[in-house]
Amino acid sequence: MIEYKGRKFQVFKDVYEPSDDTFLILDNLAVKNGDKVLDVCTGTGILAITASEKASEVIAGDISPQAIECAKHNMNINDIKNMKIVESDLFENINTKFDLILFNPPYLPSDPDEPEHPLKKAWDGGTDGRVIIDLFLEEVNDYLLPGGVVQLIQSSLNNPGKTLKRLEKIGISPWIEAQEKYFFEELFVITAKHY
Repeated sequence: MIEYKGRKFQVFKDVYEPSDDTFLILDNLAVKNGDKVLDVCTGTGILAITASEKASEVIAGDISPQAIECAKHNMNINDIKNMKIVESDLFENINTKFDLILFNPPYLPSDPDEPEHPLKKAWDGGTDGRVIIDLFLEEVNDYLLPGGVVQLIQSSLNNPGKTLKRLEKIGISPWIEAQEKYFFEELFVITAKHY
């Protein structure tokens, strides 16, 4: 069980435990009162549940059935009523637009010969750490309302500059909201606004 700002979150087996990346984006959430929010790759649901305090509606999606069950459990123990959880591979089962889209993706570079692990999908970003990020960037614009905002975590290990350029190219103006150095990487919260 972990706590964040008075709320409790249980971490189920084979679900990514909130870590430095999670707390960096949590401490810099751009959610405004009345926002309609999507949390992609929700894991425990901690971003979505925290966003629900200000949002009018939150949808939390994840590809992992274990994460879906974990997020539902945490939604219930925190008595969240304005949130819906869907099993979705990125935007696969999402059919509406949002004021804010949150994304803490699998972003660590990996070796394709690495053995399978139940948690691998939660952190494995492919050989360059960008596979899931690039898939997200291909579609994100289709799910943003005019003036909508995207917030995502990036690591110095997977070329955040490339993400900034791709966001600009698709009409979303990005900036570095926050950054933090750790032992083997630097983490960035990128915030970007649809214009």
